[in-house]
Amino acid sequence: MINHGILNPQILSLLARVRHTNAIVIADRGFPFWPMIETVDISVVDDLPTVLQLILALRQNHNFTQAYMAKEFKKNNFKHVQDKFAKALKRIPTTFEPHVELKKRVPHAIGLIRTGDTVQYANTILISG
Repeated sequence: MINHGILNPQILSLLARVRHTNAIVIADRGFPFWPMIETVDISVVDDLPTVLQLILALRQNHNFTQAYMAKEFKKNNFKHVQDKFAKALKRIPTTFEPHVELKKRVPHAIGLIRTGDTVQYANTILISG
C-alpha cells in the first residue's frame, strides 16, 4: 500500500505514462473538457485542491523542465498570487503566452488533471524532463 506521496491511483497511472518531453496539464475548475485526452478530475469544491497544491505534489517525484501558463494570469492576479506560483515553479523555466495559444498545446498532452482552483488562468502545462 502506498502511504506517502501521491495516493490517487488515476493520477499515478497517468504519471507513469509521462515520459521525456511529454506534457501534462494542471487545470483550474473552469478549464474546458478535452475529449481526446485522458482527464482525471480531482475537484471537490472551490479551491480544493488547487493547481499550486498539485504542482507541489507532482514536483516531489517528477522532473519538469518547462512550464507554460497564460499571459492573462499576470494581468488578472495580484502579485502575491503570482509569487506563490513562481515559488512553486522555482527552477522550471516558465513561458507565458496568450491563453488561446496555451490551449493549442492541450491536445498534445498525455493527460489533464482538473482541480477545484478558482485562481484566474491558473492552468499550467508541465513538460517532463
